[in-house]
Amino acid sequence: MPRSKPYLVVAGVVAAAALLGTVSYTATKPSEPSRAPVAESAADPADPGAGVHPELLKYARRDAKDPLAAGRADAPVVLIEYADFKCGYCGKFARETEPELMRKYVEDGTLRIEWRNFPIFGEESERAARGAWAAGRQGRFWEFHRAAYAEGAKEKGFGKDRVLALAREAGVADLDRFARDLDGDAARQAVAKDQEQAYSLGATSTPSFLVNGRPIAGAQPMETFTTAIEAAKREAGR
Repeated sequence: MPRSKPYLVVAGVVAAAALLGTVSYTATKPSEPSRAPVAESAADPADPGAGVHPELLKYARRDAKDPLAAGRADAPVVLIEYADFKCGYCGKFARETEPELMRKYVEDGTLRIEWRNFPIFGEESERAARGAWAAGRQGRFWEFHRAAYAEGAKEKGFGKDRVLALAREAGVADLDRFARDLDGDAARQAVAKDQEQAYSLGATSTPSFLVNGRPIAGAQPMETFTTAIEAAKREAGR
């Protein structure tokens, strides 16, 4: 798949890449990553005390019309998630941790979650990512996300018929439009843009996160995200 030119990486992004590049989960890392991490470090990226990188705040889009986001555009804390629908740890986060974050922080306006498609497992990952984007065009991204991450869903694969079935399960109204969007250039470009952003940060495995400039790698326990969100909330003066 053709890729857009990589994002420019400033010093702060290099530092964050060192953090994100350190933690790799065998079950989620591609066998031959398309690109090596920008840098490596022995620092623990799951430790909220590892530090904030203000340069990374710009990665939050805060677009009120973004269909791949949940929460207020002006929320004091933004969690950016880079994930793949074929990733087992991403599914674990989606089923166990994300719903708690939605209830505890998104509903009260503290947190905004912004999804970034980061397909690293080949053609089926790419198709599922485009399907999520296409569902979002009809306001059903989170329903597609839930269906694609349901227990046992990834074992069924993400062939074209399966992705269409997931769109139907998600309540996508116009399946003909969905099929056109799924294979369209706009979907490919949107997915490639998210993918390049993740690579520019040194991410080589999924899931990877930024919480107001704090990098977190892997499906960490709820406490890791709570600590990072509460710290970011205090720093924002909320």
